[in-house]
Amino acid sequence: MIYRGNNVGARCGVPVRIIIIMNKKRYYFDYAATTPVDQRVVVAMEPYWFKKYGNPSGLYFEGRLAKQVLDECRQKVAQLINADSDEVIFTSGGSESNNLAITGVLAAVNNQGKIIVSAIEHKSILNVAKYWQQRGVTVEFCPVLSSGLVDEKKLAGMIDKKTILVSIIYANNEIGVVQDISRIGRIIKKHNPKTYFHTDACQAMNYLDIDVKKLGVDLLTFNGSKIYGPKGVGGLYAKKGVRMEPLIMGGGQERGWRAGTENIPLIVGMTEAMVIARRICGAEAKRVVWLRDKIISRVLKDIPDVVLNGDKNKRLANNVNISVAGAEGESLLLYLDEAGIAVSTGSACSASDLDPSHVLLAIGQDKALAHGSLRITLGRWSGEAGVDYLLSVLPKIVERVRQMSAVNN
Repeated sequence: MIYRGNNVGARCGVPVRIIIIMNKKRYYFDYAATTPVDQRVVVAMEPYWFKKYGNPSGLYFEGRLAKQVLDECRQKVAQLINADSDEVIFTSGGSESNNLAITGVLAAVNNQGKIIVSAIEHKSILNVAKYWQQRGVTVEFCPVLSSGLVDEKKLAGMIDKKTILVSIIYANNEIGVVQDISRIGRIIKKHNPKTYFHTDACQAMNYLDIDVKKLGVDLLTFNGSKIYGPKGVGGLYAKKGVRMEPLIMGGGQERGWRAGTENIPLIVGMTEAMVIARRICGAEAKRVVWLRDKIISRVLKDIPDVVLNGDKNKRLANNVNISVAGAEGESLLLYLDEAGIAVSTGSACSASDLDPSHVLLAIGQDKALAHGSLRITLGRWSGEAGVDYLLSVLPKIVERVRQMSAVNN
Protein backbone atom coordinates (compact mmCIF):
# COMPACT_ATOMS: atom_id res chain seq x y z
CA MET A 1 0.00 0.00 0.00
CA ILE A 2 1.34 3.42 -0.95
CA TYR A 3 -0.03 6.67 0.42
CA ARG A 4 0.75 9.77 -1.62
CA GLY A 5 -0.01 12.74 0.52
CA ASN A 6 -0.05 16.41 -0.34
CA ASN A 7 3.14 18.32 0.24
CA VAL A 8 2.94 17.86 4.01
CA GLY A 9 6.25 19.59 4.50
CA ALA A 10 5.30 22.76 2.69
CA ARG A 11 4.04 24.56 5.77
CA CYS A 12 7.39 23.86 7.44
CA GLY A 13 9.35 25.05 4.42
CA VAL A 14 10.43 21.54 3.39
CA PRO A 15 10.70 21.39 -0.42
CA VAL A 16 9.81 17.72 -0.74
CA ARG A 17 6.69 15.76 -1.62
CA ILE A 18 6.47 12.95 0.90
CA ILE A 19 5.60 9.47 -0.36
CA ILE A 20 5.11 7.04 2.49
CA ILE A 21 5.27 3.34 1.67
CA MET A 22 3.08 1.89 4.39
CA ASN A 23 4.25 -1.73 4.13
CA LYS A 24 7.98 -0.98 4.37
CA LYS A 25 9.86 -1.68 7.58
CA ARG A 26 9.26 1.07 10.14
CA TYR A 27 11.37 1.94 13.19
CA TYR A 28 9.65 3.82 16.01
CA PHE A 29 11.78 6.21 18.09
CA ASP A 30 9.14 8.39 19.71
CA TYR A 31 8.26 6.48 22.86
CA ALA A 32 8.18 9.75 24.83
CA ALA A 33 5.16 10.82 22.76
CA THR A 34 3.25 7.59 23.27
CA THR A 35 3.86 3.90 23.67
CA PRO A 36 2.17 0.95 21.97
CA VAL A 37 -0.10 -0.98 24.30
CA ASP A 38 1.56 -4.08 25.72
CA GLN A 39 -0.29 -7.25 24.66
CA ARG A 40 -0.51 -8.30 28.32
CA VAL A 41 -2.38 -5.07 29.00
CA VAL A 42 -4.81 -5.78 26.15
CA VAL A 43 -5.53 -9.22 27.64
CA ALA A 44 -6.16 -7.72 31.08
CA MET A 45 -8.61 -5.15 29.66
CA GLU A 46 -10.60 -7.50 27.41
CA PRO A 47 -13.22 -8.80 29.91
CA TYR A 48 -14.26 -5.28 30.89
CA TRP A 49 -15.48 -4.24 27.44
CA PHE A 50 -18.27 -6.78 27.00
CA LYS A 51 -18.55 -9.17 29.95
CA LYS A 52 -17.84 -7.12 33.07
CA TYR A 53 -19.18 -3.80 31.87
CA GLY A 54 -21.04 -2.53 34.95
CA ASN A 55 -21.07 1.01 36.29
CA PRO A 56 -19.17 1.02 39.60
CA SER A 57 -21.80 3.35 41.08
CA GLY A 58 -24.52 0.72 40.58
CA LEU A 59 -25.81 -1.18 43.64
CA TYR A 60 -26.68 -4.36 41.72
CA PHE A 61 -24.30 -7.25 41.02
CA GLU A 62 -22.70 -5.84 37.84
CA GLY A 63 -22.09 -2.52 39.56
CA ARG A 64 -20.66 -4.12 42.69
CA LEU A 65 -18.32 -6.23 40.56
CA ALA A 66 -17.09 -3.10 38.72
CA LYS A 67 -16.64 -1.29 42.06
CA GLN A 68 -14.59 -4.19 43.38
CA VAL A 69 -12.30 -4.07 40.34
CA LEU A 70 -11.96 -0.29 40.66
CA ASP A 71 -11.01 -0.60 44.32
CA GLU A 72 -8.47 -3.33 43.52
CA CYS A 73 -6.86 -1.18 40.83
CA ARG A 74 -6.68 1.79 43.16
CA GLN A 75 -5.04 -0.35 45.82
CA LYS A 76 -2.48 -1.77 43.36
CA VAL A 77 -1.55 1.69 42.08
CA ALA A 78 -1.26 2.99 45.64
CA GLN A 79 1.08 0.15 46.59
CA LEU A 80 3.27 0.80 43.55
CA ILE A 81 3.82 4.43 44.53
CA ASN A 82 3.80 3.81 48.32
CA ALA A 83 0.59 5.72 48.95
CA ASP A 84 -2.77 5.00 50.53
CA SER A 85 -5.57 3.97 48.19
CA ASP A 86 -7.70 7.00 49.04
CA GLU A 87 -4.85 9.23 47.84
CA VAL A 88 -5.17 7.99 44.23
CA ILE A 89 -7.48 9.81 41.82
CA PHE A 90 -8.12 8.36 38.37
CA THR A 91 -8.37 10.89 35.52
CA SER A 92 -8.41 10.99 31.73
CA GLY A 93 -4.64 11.44 31.45
CA GLY A 94 -1.60 13.47 32.38
CA SER A 95 -2.91 16.80 31.14
CA GLU A 96 -6.07 16.59 33.23
CA SER A 97 -4.08 15.52 36.28
CA ASN A 98 -1.69 18.46 35.87
CA ASN A 99 -4.59 20.87 35.43
CA LEU A 100 -6.31 19.45 38.50
CA ALA A 101 -3.14 19.86 40.57
CA ILE A 102 -2.68 23.51 39.61
CA THR A 103 -6.23 24.79 39.25
CA GLY A 104 -7.61 22.60 42.02
CA VAL A 105 -5.15 23.95 44.58
CA LEU A 106 -5.68 27.54 43.43
CA ALA A 107 -9.46 27.19 43.62
CA ALA A 108 -9.19 25.98 47.21
CA VAL A 109 -7.62 29.32 48.21
CA ASN A 110 -9.76 31.49 45.91
CA ASN A 111 -6.84 32.05 43.54
CA GLN A 112 -4.82 33.79 46.24
CA GLY A 113 -1.14 33.30 46.95
CA LYS A 114 1.73 32.48 44.59
CA ILE A 115 2.66 29.45 42.54
CA ILE A 116 6.07 28.55 41.13
CA VAL A 117 6.66 26.31 38.12
CA SER A 118 9.89 25.52 36.32
CA ALA A 119 10.61 27.04 32.93
CA ILE A 120 10.76 23.59 31.31
CA GLU A 121 7.41 22.16 32.38
CA HIS A 122 5.11 20.29 30.03
CA LYS A 123 2.64 22.61 28.32
CA SER A 124 -0.20 21.24 30.47
CA ILE A 125 1.54 22.87 33.43
CA LEU A 126 3.10 25.87 31.73
CA ASN A 127 -0.01 26.98 29.88
CA VAL A 128 -2.35 26.61 32.84
CA ALA A 129 0.11 28.64 34.93
CA LYS A 130 0.14 31.36 32.27
CA TYR A 131 -3.67 31.21 32.12
CA TRP A 132 -3.95 32.02 35.81
CA GLN A 133 -1.17 34.61 35.61
CA GLN A 134 -3.22 36.50 33.04
CA ARG A 135 -6.10 36.47 35.53
CA GLY A 136 -4.16 38.04 38.35
CA VAL A 137 -2.58 35.09 40.10
CA THR A 138 1.07 35.59 41.05
CA VAL A 139 3.09 33.08 39.03
CA GLU A 140 6.88 32.81 38.95
CA PHE A 141 8.88 30.66 36.54
CA CYS A 142 11.96 29.09 38.04
CA PRO A 143 14.94 29.15 35.67
CA VAL A 144 17.08 26.15 34.86
CA LEU A 145 20.79 25.76 34.28
CA SER A 146 22.25 25.05 30.84
CA SER A 147 22.14 21.36 31.78
CA GLY A 148 18.36 21.56 32.17
CA LEU A 149 18.55 21.05 35.92
CA VAL A 150 16.53 23.43 38.07
CA ASP A 151 18.52 26.29 39.54
CA GLU A 152 17.94 25.25 43.14
CA LYS A 153 19.46 28.38 44.66
CA LYS A 154 17.11 30.60 42.71
CA LEU A 155 14.19 28.34 43.54
CA ALA A 156 14.98 28.66 47.25
CA GLY A 157 15.03 32.44 46.93
CA MET A 158 11.64 32.48 45.21
CA ILE A 159 9.76 30.62 47.96
CA ASP A 160 8.06 32.81 50.56
CA LYS A 161 5.11 32.67 52.94
CA LYS A 162 2.69 33.35 50.07
CA THR A 163 3.87 30.37 48.00
CA ILE A 164 1.07 27.79 47.96
CA LEU A 165 2.38 25.43 45.27
CA VAL A 166 5.61 24.52 43.46
CA SER A 167 5.50 22.27 40.39
CA ILE A 168 8.72 20.74 39.04
CA ILE A 169 8.68 18.09 36.32
CA TYR A 170 10.42 14.86 37.41
CA ALA A 171 11.83 13.89 34.00
CA ASN A 172 11.50 16.37 31.16
CA ASN A 173 9.45 15.15 28.21
CA GLU A 174 11.73 16.82 25.64
CA ILE A 175 15.34 16.65 26.80
CA GLY A 176 14.91 13.84 29.33
CA VAL A 177 16.69 15.62 32.20
CA VAL A 178 15.90 14.07 35.59
CA GLN A 179 15.53 16.41 38.55
CA ASP A 180 16.50 15.48 42.12
CA ILE A 181 12.91 15.65 43.31
CA SER A 182 13.56 14.54 46.88
CA ARG A 183 16.21 17.25 47.37
CA ILE A 184 14.00 19.89 45.77
CA GLY A 185 11.19 18.79 48.07
CA ARG A 186 13.41 19.34 51.11
CA ILE A 187 14.33 22.82 49.86
CA ILE A 188 10.67 23.72 49.43
CA LYS A 189 9.60 22.48 52.86
CA LYS A 190 12.58 24.16 54.52
CA HIS A 191 11.52 27.56 53.23
CA ASN A 192 7.77 27.03 53.63
CA PRO A 193 6.47 23.79 55.17
CA LYS A 194 2.92 24.67 54.07
CA THR A 195 3.78 24.87 50.37
CA TYR A 196 2.48 21.96 48.31
CA PHE A 197 4.96 20.23 46.02
CA HIS A 198 3.71 18.73 42.74
CA THR A 199 5.69 16.76 40.18
CA ASP A 200 4.71 15.60 36.72
CA ALA A 201 6.02 12.02 36.65
CA CYS A 202 4.50 10.91 33.34
CA GLN A 203 7.88 10.24 31.72
CA ALA A 204 9.42 8.84 34.90
CA MET A 205 7.22 5.83 35.56
CA ASN A 206 9.13 3.38 33.33
CA TYR A 207 12.61 4.02 34.71
CA LEU A 208 12.71 6.00 37.96
CA ASP A 209 11.77 5.65 41.62
CA ILE A 210 8.16 6.73 42.14
CA ASP A 211 7.88 6.26 45.90
CA VAL A 212 5.94 9.40 46.83
CA LYS A 213 7.19 9.32 50.42
CA LYS A 214 10.85 9.14 49.38
CA LEU A 215 10.26 11.85 46.79
CA GLY A 216 8.60 14.08 49.38
CA VAL A 217 5.79 15.22 47.07
CA ASP A 218 2.23 16.20 47.92
CA LEU A 219 0.92 15.70 44.37
CA LEU A 220 2.18 13.44 41.57
CA THR A 221 0.87 12.99 38.02
CA PHE A 222 1.02 9.74 36.05
CA ASN A 223 -0.30 8.64 32.67
CA GLY A 224 -1.26 5.36 30.99
CA SER A 225 -0.14 6.19 27.47
CA LYS A 226 3.52 6.61 28.47
CA ILE A 227 3.85 3.19 30.13
CA TYR A 228 2.49 0.83 27.43
CA GLY A 229 -1.05 1.26 28.69
CA PRO A 230 -4.10 2.70 26.93
CA LYS A 231 -4.51 6.34 26.00
CA GLY A 232 -7.14 8.44 27.72
CA VAL A 233 -6.41 7.42 31.30
CA GLY A 234 -4.11 8.72 34.00
CA GLY A 235 -4.05 9.61 37.64
CA LEU A 236 -3.09 12.05 40.33
CA TYR A 237 -1.66 11.19 43.72
CA ALA A 238 -2.93 13.73 46.26
CA LYS A 239 -1.53 13.38 49.76
CA LYS A 240 -4.00 13.35 52.64
CA GLY A 241 -4.64 16.88 53.82
CA VAL A 242 -4.07 18.57 50.45
CA ARG A 243 -6.77 21.19 49.92
CA MET A 244 -8.03 21.05 46.37
CA GLU A 245 -11.26 21.67 44.43
CA PRO A 246 -12.47 19.44 41.56
CA LEU A 247 -12.35 20.50 37.93
CA ILE A 248 -15.26 18.26 36.93
CA MET A 249 -18.37 18.18 39.11
CA GLY A 250 -21.29 15.84 38.91
CA GLY A 251 -22.08 12.52 40.57
CA GLY A 252 -19.29 12.62 43.11
CA GLN A 253 -17.15 9.81 41.73
CA GLU A 254 -13.50 9.51 42.81
CA ARG A 255 -14.53 10.68 46.28
CA GLY A 256 -15.71 13.97 44.81
CA TRP A 257 -12.37 14.85 43.20
CA ARG A 258 -13.38 13.93 39.66
CA ALA A 259 -16.98 13.33 38.59
CA GLY A 260 -17.94 11.00 35.74
CA THR A 261 -18.36 7.25 35.40
CA GLU A 262 -14.97 5.63 35.89
CA ASN A 263 -13.60 4.01 32.73
CA ILE A 264 -12.99 0.54 34.11
CA PRO A 265 -11.32 -1.03 31.04
CA LEU A 266 -8.78 1.80 30.77
CA ILE A 267 -8.12 1.90 34.50
CA VAL A 268 -7.54 -1.87 34.49
CA GLY A 269 -5.18 -1.45 31.53
CA MET A 270 -3.17 1.34 33.11
CA THR A 271 -2.90 -0.58 36.38
CA GLU A 272 -1.58 -3.67 34.60
CA ALA A 273 0.85 -1.49 32.64
CA MET A 274 2.14 0.05 35.87
CA VAL A 275 2.61 -3.38 37.45
CA ILE A 276 4.63 -4.57 34.45
CA ALA A 277 6.66 -1.36 34.24
CA ARG A 278 7.68 -1.48 37.87
CA ARG A 279 8.57 -5.17 37.68
CA ILE A 280 10.96 -4.79 34.74
CA CYS A 281 12.15 -1.20 35.20
CA GLY A 282 15.67 -2.06 36.37
CA ALA A 283 16.52 -4.50 33.60
CA GLU A 284 14.79 -2.41 30.95
CA ALA A 285 16.65 0.73 31.99
CA LYS A 286 20.00 -1.03 31.62
CA ARG A 287 19.03 -2.34 28.19
CA VAL A 288 17.91 0.98 26.71
CA VAL A 289 20.76 2.95 28.31
CA TRP A 290 23.18 0.91 26.20
CA LEU A 291 21.23 1.74 23.04
CA ARG A 292 20.88 5.39 24.07
CA ASP A 293 24.58 5.81 24.69
CA LYS A 294 25.41 4.14 21.40
CA ILE A 295 23.25 6.69 19.57
CA ILE A 296 24.75 9.62 21.45
CA SER A 297 28.37 8.60 20.93
CA ARG A 298 27.94 7.77 17.25
CA VAL A 299 25.92 10.85 16.38
CA LEU A 300 28.39 13.18 18.08
CA LYS A 301 31.27 11.39 16.35
CA ASP A 302 29.81 10.99 12.85
CA ILE A 303 27.92 14.28 12.42
CA PRO A 304 29.73 17.60 12.88
CA ASP A 305 28.17 20.54 14.70
CA VAL A 306 25.67 18.56 16.75
CA VAL A 307 24.82 19.43 20.36
CA LEU A 308 23.42 17.01 22.94
CA ASN A 309 20.68 18.82 24.83
CA GLY A 310 20.39 18.28 28.56
CA ASP A 311 22.67 16.79 31.18
CA LYS A 312 24.52 13.78 29.78
CA ASN A 313 24.23 11.70 32.95
CA LYS A 314 21.11 12.93 34.77
CA ARG A 315 18.75 11.98 31.97
CA LEU A 316 16.16 9.34 31.24
CA ALA A 317 17.50 5.97 30.14
CA ASN A 318 15.71 6.19 26.80
CA ASN A 319 16.16 9.85 25.81
CA VAL A 320 18.42 11.38 23.15
CA ASN A 321 17.77 15.03 22.28
CA ILE A 322 20.10 16.76 19.84
CA SER A 323 20.27 20.04 17.96
CA VAL A 324 21.79 19.99 14.49
CA ALA A 325 23.33 23.25 13.34
CA GLY A 326 22.34 24.37 9.86
CA ALA A 327 19.31 22.11 9.56
CA GLU A 328 15.60 22.50 10.33
CA GLY A 329 14.29 19.85 12.69
CA GLU A 330 11.07 19.48 10.68
CA SER A 331 13.02 18.77 7.51
CA LEU A 332 15.10 16.13 9.27
CA LEU A 333 11.96 14.58 10.75
CA LEU A 334 10.17 14.32 7.42
CA TYR A 335 13.14 12.82 5.57
CA LEU A 336 13.59 10.32 8.40
CA ASP A 337 9.90 9.50 8.17
CA GLU A 338 10.28 8.86 4.44
CA ALA A 339 13.14 6.51 5.29
CA GLY A 340 10.91 4.58 7.71
CA ILE A 341 12.02 6.20 10.97
CA ALA A 342 9.71 7.97 13.41
CA VAL A 343 11.23 10.65 15.66
CA SER A 344 9.98 14.00 16.92
CA THR A 345 11.29 17.52 17.03
CA GLY A 346 11.30 20.14 19.75
CA SER A 347 10.07 22.76 17.31
CA ALA A 348 6.36 23.27 16.79
CA CYS A 349 5.39 23.14 13.12
CA SER A 350 2.26 25.13 12.43
CA ALA A 351 0.66 26.78 9.46
CA SER A 352 1.39 30.26 10.79
CA ASP A 353 4.86 30.18 12.29
CA LEU A 354 7.76 28.12 13.57
CA ASP A 355 8.40 28.42 17.29
CA PRO A 356 11.47 26.79 18.78
CA SER A 357 11.09 24.62 21.86
CA HIS A 358 10.54 26.59 25.07
CA VAL A 359 12.67 23.97 26.82
CA LEU A 360 15.68 24.57 24.58
CA LEU A 361 15.32 28.33 24.92
CA ALA A 362 15.13 27.92 28.71
CA ILE A 363 18.52 26.14 28.77
CA GLY A 364 20.05 29.04 26.85
CA GLN A 365 20.10 27.70 23.31
CA ASP A 366 19.78 30.28 20.55
CA LYS A 367 16.71 30.12 18.32
CA ALA A 368 18.55 29.13 15.15
CA LEU A 369 20.10 26.06 16.76
CA ALA A 370 16.92 25.20 18.65
CA HIS A 371 15.08 24.96 15.33
CA GLY A 372 17.35 22.04 14.44
CA SER A 373 16.34 19.82 17.33
CA LEU A 374 15.43 16.14 17.19
CA ARG A 375 14.13 13.97 20.01
CA ILE A 376 14.92 10.26 19.70
CA THR A 377 13.34 8.13 22.41
CA LEU A 378 13.72 4.38 22.81
CA GLY A 379 11.35 1.86 24.28
CA ARG A 380 10.41 -1.71 25.01
CA TRP A 381 10.54 -2.82 21.37
CA SER A 382 13.63 -0.87 20.35
CA GLY A 383 16.51 -3.04 19.23
CA GLU A 384 20.06 -2.74 17.95
CA ALA A 385 19.01 -3.34 14.35
CA GLY A 386 16.77 -0.28 14.40
CA VAL A 387 19.43 1.81 16.10
CA ASP A 388 22.03 0.75 13.52
CA TYR A 389 19.65 1.65 10.70
CA LEU A 390 19.01 5.07 12.25
CA LEU A 391 22.75 5.67 12.59
CA SER A 392 23.34 4.71 8.97
CA VAL A 393 20.59 6.98 7.64
CA LEU A 394 20.81 10.09 9.82
CA PRO A 395 24.23 11.43 8.70
CA LYS A 396 23.17 11.31 5.05
CA ILE A 397 19.90 13.09 5.77
CA VAL A 398 21.65 15.78 7.80
CA GLU A 399 24.08 16.40 4.96
CA ARG A 400 21.24 16.59 2.45
CA VAL A 401 19.19 19.02 4.54
CA ARG A 402 22.22 21.20 5.21
CA GLN A 403 23.00 21.39 1.51
CA MET A 404 19.41 22.38 0.77
CA SER A 405 19.47 24.98 3.52
CA ALA A 406 22.69 26.46 2.13
CA VAL A 407 21.16 26.70 -1.34
CA ASN A 408 18.00 28.38 0.00
CA ASN A 409 20.08 30.89 1.96
